[in-house]
Amino acid sequence: MKNQKILVGTAKGLVVFEKNESGWAVEKVHFRGMPVSMVYVDERDNTWWAGLTHRHWGQKLHFSKNEGETWGVVDMPCYPDDAEYRPGKRAVLKKIWCMHHAGPDRPGGLWLGTEPGGLFYSDDNGQNFHLVEGLWNHPSRIDGQQWFGAGRDEPFIHSIVVDPRDSRHVYIAVSCAGVFETRDGGQTWEPKNRGLIAAYLPNPDVEVGHDPHLLLACAANPDVLWQQNHCGIFRSTNGGEDWDNVTDQTGLADYGFGLAIDPENPLRAWVIPATSDEERVAPNLALVVCRTDDGGQTWQALRNGLPQQFCFDIVFRHSLARQGKTLAFGTTTGNLYLSENDGEEWWCLTGNLARIDYLVFA
Repeated sequence: MKNQKILVGTAKGLVVFEKNESGWAVEKVHFRGMPVSMVYVDERDNTWWAGLTHRHWGQKLHFSKNEGETWGVVDMPCYPDDAEYRPGKRAVLKKIWCMHHAGPDRPGGLWLGTEPGGLFYSDDNGQNFHLVEGLWNHPSRIDGQQWFGAGRDEPFIHSIVVDPRDSRHVYIAVSCAGVFETRDGGQTWEPKNRGLIAAYLPNPDVEVGHDPHLLLACAANPDVLWQQNHCGIFRSTNGGEDWDNVTDQTGLADYGFGLAIDPENPLRAWVIPATSDEERVAPNLALVVCRTDDGGQTWQALRNGLPQQFCFDIVFRHSLARQGKTLAFGTTTGNLYLSENDGEEWWCLTGNLARIDYLVFA
C-alpha cells in the first residue's frame, strides 16, 4: 500500500505532504513561487493535474503521470472568437477552477470548469479541450442577467459531479447561477435549484441566480447531494430535484465555503463556518469544524486542537478534504490542520505555508 499523500495548492507553490512511519512530512514543493489555483488527482490512472495562475503569462495547466517526478503541460482551452460572457464582452479564460474525470467508460474524458463560466470537455486526456456549447448557450446565461459574478467580476464553474452510475449524467455548480444538470453528456442542461434561497436578490426563489459555494454527491448514494451555499447549507435526496435547507438555525453551521462528505454514509458531512460574507473570519475568532451525522438535522461543533482565540482563518471552497477517517484543511493564513479521527481531534501540521487555495488527497 502506498503512503498517504496530501497535495496542497498555495499562493506560492504546490506542497506535497506524505505520511510515512515517522508521521507526516513535506515530500516536495513543485512550482515554487507560483500561485496554484487548481489541483486534481484523476483516480482512474493517478494523473496529477495542477492549474497555475502566472501573473505575466496567465493560466497554465500541467500534468504528471509519475506523482510529480516530471511534469508536462497542455495547451490551454480557448473560448471561440465569437463567445461573449455578456453582450459586447468577449469571453477570455481567466481562471481554471476545477477538473473532473468523465467516468471509467470514457478513459480519455475530462471536464474543466472555468471563469467566465465556461465548461470545457476533452476526450484525449486534456490534450485538446472544447467549449460545451449546450451549457454556454443556455438561455439563462445568454440573457446576461441570471449568471453573474460572486466575489469575482464574472461567473465561474467551481464544482463538477459525475454520476458513477451513468457518465452522461453530470452536475455543475456556478457562482452565481446555481446547479445545472445534464443527462445526455452535456448537450442539454436544466437548472436544479428548487428549494434554494437567494437572499441577496429581490426574488429569493429565482430559478437561476443562486450561489452554491461547493457541490458534492455521496458516492454510495449519488442521489444525495450536498452544497455549502452562500445562504446556508442545503441537501437533496432526490438528485437535485428538491433542496432542503439543513443550516443549523440556532448554531454555527451556516455561511462558509468548505464542505466534505462521507462517501459511504449519506447522512454525514463536515463544514467550516465563517462569520458572514461581509466579515470573513472564524466565528467569534475561534476556528471550528461542524459535523452532522443525521443529514443536517443537528450539527456538532468540533474544536479540540483548533485555536479558540484571535483566529482570523477561514477556509476556501476547495481547501477541505477527507480520505478514510483523515480530514485535512488549509486556511487563508497558511495553516494546515489534520485530524485522523473524523474531526474529533486536530493538530496543526504546519503554519508556514502561503494562502491555501486547494487541497486534495492522493
